[in-house]
Amino acid sequence: MIQPELEALAADAYVYGYPLVSDLTMVERFTGGGMGTLPAAPFNGFSHATRLAGPDDPFVSVNNDTVYSIAQLDLSEGPQVLRVPDTGGAYYVLQFVGAWTDNFAYPGRRATGTEAQTWLVVPPDWHGTPPDRERVIVSPTTVATVVGRFACAGPDDLPRVRALQQGLTLEPLEPGGLAAGLPAPDPGVPERLAFFERLRIWMTAFPPAGPDIEYQQRFAPLGLLDTGPSPYRAAAPDWTLALLKGLAAGRERVEAATRPPENHPAGEWRSGLHLFDFNVDFLGPGTVDDPEWRIPDRRAAYLSRAAAARAGLWGNHAYEAMYAMTYDDADGRALSGAHAYTLRMDEPPPVEAFWSVTMYGLPDYYLVANPIERYSIGDRTPGLVYGEDGSLTLRLQHDRPADPAEEANWLPTPEGEFRPIIRLYQPKPAALDGTYRVPPIRRS
Repeated sequence: MIQPELEALAADAYVYGYPLVSDLTMVERFTGGGMGTLPAAPFNGFSHATRLAGPDDPFVSVNNDTVYSIAQLDLSEGPQVLRVPDTGGAYYVLQFVGAWTDNFAYPGRRATGTEAQTWLVVPPDWHGTPPDRERVIVSPTTVATVVGRFACAGPDDLPRVRALQQGLTLEPLEPGGLAAGLPAPDPGVPERLAFFERLRIWMTAFPPAGPDIEYQQRFAPLGLLDTGPSPYRAAAPDWTLALLKGLAAGRERVEAATRPPENHPAGEWRSGLHLFDFNVDFLGPGTVDDPEWRIPDRRAAYLSRAAAARAGLWGNHAYEAMYAMTYDDADGRALSGAHAYTLRMDEPPPVEAFWSVTMYGLPDYYLVANPIERYSIGDRTPGLVYGEDGSLTLRLQHDRPADPAEEANWLPTPEGEFRPIIRLYQPKPAALDGTYRVPPIRRS
């Protein structure tokens, strides 16, 4: 294969494989050291956050609305029994994410209600007999993630949430199994080729859907189908150079997919309405099995999947929680903490649960520290000041507003460029069909 063709193939492989590598790298991080307020936990055990996420939680686009309970599943030891407490009508969701970042189940308030529930989570191709056939979740890969989110109104609400977390448990259906964990990449591979080594090892260990297995056969010239010693340990210079050029090109393609198009309307909030619709193969309890929520072109879905992993790893389908983001103001100028802004809402966003606006710094999409420790603002924020006509005007700026009413509605921004995200939990049809649009942000 000539050099340009090899580079192009390597770029395609990066786009295709980035979600798997990103996901399992995060799984490795959670089981090995934890993250922020979430302590490390072994496979098949929950790690419970003790507070809402903040700047010490370096996770891409992490939300500040719910308290997390996260478990990394390893079903190689067999099925796991998941018990969920009664939340008394309060919002929660348990989002199940496969190794390729497919959202394949959503037990929770929207889909299954808030009463106590027991589920059996089984590995691919399991042929046992479940105690209750109506309460089975089939994972597409032996390693998967459960992202639990419990709505929390603030520090005073934490005791209620902690009690719910303690009632959230996992235990093996048949004790005594041995979890295989994540296979380790060859430590002798140079760091510059580590992405391809991880993809090679993990692609074999956690095979994707059938059509994807067929697609990835084309990556044989890159060494990604090699099952013996790593081809990257002592790779030829010319071949290595082609891989690195392809890696850079693929990375830029993913980054570009997370940015707004150059000709987008000024101040437009880009909705992630269908960003997570790449899963068309594994639709379990709580997912919506409808053409509206599927990307029909698998090649296009690979780029959408990579962009979702880059800018919002472990994000929900829009029918569970709708996200919209913006990078510029109503005049098309990049949002920056050097200026003060307003976001006026004539009517509240249409939701069944609640909504919020969260502030993120660029380029990492992390929460940024501020003096009042407010990282999001929304309908549950105490003390908001509404207009006489029922409108709500949020203040987005770096410095504290002098006016008390403006301070009550203040969402602090970082000093540099930023990107806010608005989240609508259990969005109503008006949000999903485009009838409702978030107004643009304006300079004060």
